[in-house]
Amino acid sequence: MAGTDQLLSRTMAGLVAVIIGFSSSIALIYQVVITLGGTPELVASWILMLGLVMGSTSIVLSFYYKVPILIAWSTTGAALLISSAQGYSLHEAIGAFMLSALLVLVSGITGWFEKIMNRIPSELACAMLAGVLVTFGIDVFNFMNDMPLVIGLMVVYFIGKRFFARFAMLSVFLAGIFLAWYMGNIDTSTVHWQASSFTYISPSFSLQAFVSISIPLYIVTMTSQNLPGFAILKAHNYKAPISSSLTVTGLINCVTAPFGTYSINLAAITAAICMSEEADKDPDKRYWASIAGGVFYIIMALCAAMLVAIVASLPQALVLALAGIALFGTIANSLQQSLHSAEYTEAAIITFLVTASDLTLWSVGSACWGIIAGAITLIVTRKR
Repeated sequence: MAGTDQLLSRTMAGLVAVIIGFSSSIALIYQVVITLGGTPELVASWILMLGLVMGSTSIVLSFYYKVPILIAWSTTGAALLISSAQGYSLHEAIGAFMLSALLVLVSGITGWFEKIMNRIPSELACAMLAGVLVTFGIDVFNFMNDMPLVIGLMVVYFIGKRFFARFAMLSVFLAGIFLAWYMGNIDTSTVHWQASSFTYISPSFSLQAFVSISIPLYIVTMTSQNLPGFAILKAHNYKAPISSSLTVTGLINCVTAPFGTYSINLAAITAAICMSEEADKDPDKRYWASIAGGVFYIIMALCAAMLVAIVASLPQALVLALAGIALFGTIANSLQQSLHSAEYTEAAIITFLVTASDLTLWSVGSACWGIIAGAITLIVTRKR
């Protein structure tokens, strides 16, 4: 009986982690593909490949190292791409994804990650992330003009955070869908079971795409996704295989990018679910929860076409509002971390404001200029 209870706990922990991660950010990935000129069918192809890659990588790394390692797509990276990838073709974006993954691979092989992160103050990285995401948070309230009842009822998010934090985003997702359906704003005529297929997109490489997409995507993925992922492992007293994990994810990401794997990394918040006592009383056995999560990733990937069809049937205001609400916590944490030290306050504010602006110089997006402006401010104002 004890063995059955442990198996159920590990399975439920993996399932909950995957559902939360999937439901909170699928809207972002959908919007990335549409921004690049893709179709809902291409979204399904991307979700299929991402799910298979994340699932298989989670299973292999967790089993090999006997550590609960859960791999996820970069939620903040997807949010970044919605703005920074505008004006670029799918082929250029794919090339940029491959180069960003190559940077991750090089970081893992050479061990540059720790050195580079030591050079870039975390306050500036957090400020850049907040600047990228703040527009999505503001849009939640802008969309109230179009769908006041649907978006207004998203207050269930705060109720969920108070009483059932693990299921807050899932409850918001379900409540929004139900109300939109009740008001007749959802067209379900195209929702039916269909098998997803892989779509190959040949890459095209350009210096502008590398500067505007690859570098910001690399920085955001490393600082806002991989870094917290490693920190959570350390906080739970696990020895994190930093370089090897970066090498594996970077290599796989680079190879599968033409099929839609825009960026993969260590999960943070959802991975913590697999490391909790609820997953298993024995810390040495909790890696089975991440393995279970990997299996559920694969199952969801096989259902990608139907899941994407459901998202496509939703009103655009609802989809973007769900994405914004999913990022509330990330925006708040990023702002808090960027301003917690008086020494970096001015540089962080400049980084945040420049990144949040529409600044584009020489086809380079505001995220990259935000870091540069923050670094210059820090050099000028910092006391010796």
